[in-house]
Amino acid sequence: MNKFFKPIWHYLQGSVRALRANKTRTMLTILGIVIGIATVIIVYSAGEGTKSLILNQISSFGTDIISIQVKVPNGLSGQAGRAKSATALAQGVQITTMGLGDLTAIKKLPNVINAYAAVINQDQVSYQNQLRRTFLMGTSASYLAINKTQLAEGNWFSEDQDQGFNNVVVLGSSIANKLFGQDDPLNKYITVHQQKFLVIGVLKSAGAVAFINFDDFLYVPVRTLQKKLMGINHVSMMVAEVQTMALADQTAADITATLRARHNIDDQTGGKDDFSVVTMAEAMKNLDTITNALTFLLLGIVAISLVVGGVGIMNIMYVAVTERTAEIGLRKAVGATYSAILTQFLVEAILITVLGGIIGIAVGIGVSFLISLAAQWYGLDWTFVLPAQGFAVSLIFSFACGLVFGVYPARTAARLDPVEALRNE
Repeated sequence: MNKFFKPIWHYLQGSVRALRANKTRTMLTILGIVIGIATVIIVYSAGEGTKSLILNQISSFGTDIISIQVKVPNGLSGQAGRAKSATALAQGVQITTMGLGDLTAIKKLPNVINAYAAVINQDQVSYQNQLRRTFLMGTSASYLAINKTQLAEGNWFSEDQDQGFNNVVVLGSSIANKLFGQDDPLNKYITVHQQKFLVIGVLKSAGAVAFINFDDFLYVPVRTLQKKLMGINHVSMMVAEVQTMALADQTAADITATLRARHNIDDQTGGKDDFSVVTMAEAMKNLDTITNALTFLLLGIVAISLVVGGVGIMNIMYVAVTERTAEIGLRKAVGATYSAILTQFLVEAILITVLGGIIGIAVGIGVSFLISLAAQWYGLDWTFVLPAQGFAVSLIFSFACGLVFGVYPARTAARLDPVEALRNE
């Protein structure tokens, strides 16, 4: 065993002496690796933190729901079909086939215990001298119960107020503060689209969900928004609450069959769905796929900085070969072998990258922790995560970086002719 460790210890001692002889250059080279490795840790940690944040926020709505949204009919299925539909909707394609009659039909399905419809618009809202442009959500009386949203004060609108097209509004906490400040908004009138709306309630702060700030929304009865403000008959989404989670997939299939029948969609005639039905389990799976893809994309960018750091190692080792030509010649003249010289320079390169990797991991952990503290201070449900694959990738890449980028300078040193090398002394 001693025969194995003694040569390695000898090479390490020689490498440390060589690196300490050029401290500034060594530190700058290590810095390049530190930045790259720290970024790997930060990307992994931030990716996992973002994933947990969004999943926790979505879960806050409840895991026992099924989302039904309008979709532009196309021949694609799965992620590609949803992406194409989302692009078309963003470009202004209007789908008007989903209405409140569909909501009534879905409520009659066996495993559905409640459901609501919604449509969103953007408009100006004012109170006295305060004027804001914000989002209005027209939704059903059952929205509050299904989404587990809580009132800070006042009441939510009733089914009768929805059926009667009443001009009543419930404010998100943020827009309430912007319009009224310290004043009590209850039983006061605000102006929306040149119409007076009575404030009957204010919601507790829920924060941003999937980067959408629902605290800045105004909530009105869906029929009021449809008829009095937008002049439409359709809705853009519905949410159904299921009784038994084990039957969620079957319920989603029942909803699909119901809507296809109501929208006269038939496979035999080549009809394509103008809606999408997604369970919470499927939504979370899709989100996991997206966040993983973003993480790998960022890691691809980080890899560039690591390669730059590797090139820096190759440069410093090549300069070291040039500066130590006479030393190499002397060692070879007294019997040092090709493999001994090669190993010496490879150990130096690997030592630089391993040191950079360890320091980089420590820096990455520190920065990731500070990011989580900042996010939590901002009010986000951010979890500080240090995934094991981040450490594995960092250490493996740092070791491989030193090995790969140290080979060429090491081979150059090992191949020097001792006579020619000694002439440089």
